[in-house]
Amino acid sequence: MLDEREQLNMPSQDPTRLNDTSETQWDDLHNTRLMEAVPAEELRQNNSQKSGSTRVSRRKVREPVPINVKQEKAIPPTPPSKVRRREQRSGCLGGLMYFLFILCLSISLAFFAWMAASDVMALNKRNFTATVSLPTSAFTSETVTVEKEDGTIEEKTVTHADLAYVSEALHQAGLVHYSWLFEFFCRISNADVKFDPGEYELKSSYDYRALVQNMREGAGTMVTVDVTIPEGFTMQDIFRRLEENKVASYDAFLKAAAEYNFKYDFVEASSYAGAARLEGYLFPDTYQFYVSMEASSAINKLLNNFYLMYNNHMISQTEKMGLTVQDIVTIASIIEKEAKLEEDRAYVASVIYNRLVNGMSLGMDSTILYLYQDHEGEPTAEMLADNSPYNTHLNVGLPPTPICNPGLASITAALNPAESNYYYFYAEPDSDKLIFFTSYEEFSYYATTHPHNAA
Repeated sequence: MLDEREQLNMPSQDPTRLNDTSETQWDDLHNTRLMEAVPAEELRQNNSQKSGSTRVSRRKVREPVPINVKQEKAIPPTPPSKVRRREQRSGCLGGLMYFLFILCLSISLAFFAWMAASDVMALNKRNFTATVSLPTSAFTSETVTVEKEDGTIEEKTVTHADLAYVSEALHQAGLVHYSWLFEFFCRISNADVKFDPGEYELKSSYDYRALVQNMREGAGTMVTVDVTIPEGFTMQDIFRRLEENKVASYDAFLKAAAEYNFKYDFVEASSYAGAARLEGYLFPDTYQFYVSMEASSAINKLLNNFYLMYNNHMISQTEKMGLTVQDIVTIASIIEKEAKLEEDRAYVASVIYNRLVNGMSLGMDSTILYLYQDHEGEPTAEMLADNSPYNTHLNVGLPPTPICNPGLASITAALNPAESNYYYFYAEPDSDKLIFFTSYEEFSYYATTHPHNAA
């Protein structure tokens, strides 16, 4: 009975059905593997085909598919303790990197600070001397009003240096490594008003402060040049010679001569304005100038030498003669141009004074040639006919300014003329010796029998 009931409860074991079951199990296993290897889109297509529940669709699915997909193993979740350890390692690494960054930055800043300090204090530099030139073009001037201690107001000229130019010049010479740092130093120390034009010989051992102190007029580092100004040079001749010796440019000298306020009585009393007011007072001598110095300072050296030379005894003698300093210097300038020998100077002076006293024209070729300084030889007929104030053939009296810068010997002759009745003089042929005459007839006879070189 039991066996029969068990048989009744058990499903029939149809061989065909068994085969179907086994095949169905194989299909499920096969499809599971396909699902692991086939993309999601293909899986959706396969699922729609299986929904038809036909044997044909299942057999199509079972057809061999050439798939070679590597099975990935499932990764078990990381334990929380390992995650924490990994985060700790990551945090330590980040902190170490940050520390190294700060350390490198600190070392770099410290190195730069040391290099900057070494440049400022001139440390660890090889010893050498370099020449740096600061031309007047690197400076600008302005007039400011200054209140003095006694409460009075005074106008003062302040000169400012182009700090960018100065810094770059020092950098090019190898005296500073960081031009921008030197410029910054000069700005915070107001050094732009401490520099002076000139050429300087500077040592590499000078720190920034020493460089500033040694680039001003009067410093022992300024390059100097000795220049001799001969007697009889005109103002233009002197300025050209000074330019040749790199004291300053010719144009700078002309500008200073015309515009600068030279505080000397003889300059202020000049009857001429402009650069011509200085003619005659640029005393001939040998001077030591700074290279690339201010033109006004160089001129002042010559004027000051004249001021010292024209002493109180000379001033007293000038007043006794009823003349001015300009009169004496003008007469001396003519003597300088006409007399070549020392013994002739006082007699040329006597000729000039005799003519002036008697209302005669001086008749000196040298005064005419003053306006034609590039001309060589005697004046041409056109020059003699030019009715300029310097034509003493046509005009009576002295020319308006001296015609050159006379030396002490000619000034002394002008103050102490010889006593004579001479009114004319004539140069001997091929000689610097002058022959003096009391009458025009004597002078004319000698002139017609000798090559003309007379005044």
